[in-house]
Amino acid sequence: MSHDFVTTLAYARTWPILGRLAYYMLKLLGVELPRSVPIGRDLEIAHGGFGIVVHSKAAIGNRVRIYPGVSLGRADIHKPIGESKFESIVIEDDVILSPGSKVLCKEGILRVRRGTVLGANAVLLQSTGEDEIWAGIPARCVGKRDNVERET
Repeated sequence: MSHDFVTTLAYARTWPILGRLAYYMLKLLGVELPRSVPIGRDLEIAHGGFGIVVHSKAAIGNRVRIYPGVSLGRADIHKPIGESKFESIVIEDDVILSPGSKVLCKEGILRVRRGTVLGANAVLLQSTGEDEIWAGIPARCVGKRDNVERET
């Protein structure tokens, strides 16, 4: 199974008639990507994306790469949803979410800004700046990306 098939299913989730089928096929392939999550152009779900879990209130920008084992969700899952101050997670354009990385928001909107790279198995608990490299548990900024070429 190539990532092209999984990515096609990710976009197909929004189709009027077959969208629900595409959503359930993704679930069978180990990708939880709710139909409510908007996705920008040129998403890459690398290596089949097994183990990806995305909160229904997340948003994903253009040219984002998501590797297996990535989670985007609430940091306060011990609370009932009605008591949570979580609003959303926004993944901006040109972000790379490395294998096993987690983006967990406790309150408000957590933004992974344009060009950010989140290292393997990192646990991000706060918003980032543009073109930053984050790693660790909890994740912290460990550098900046140089010479980032962008599409306009």
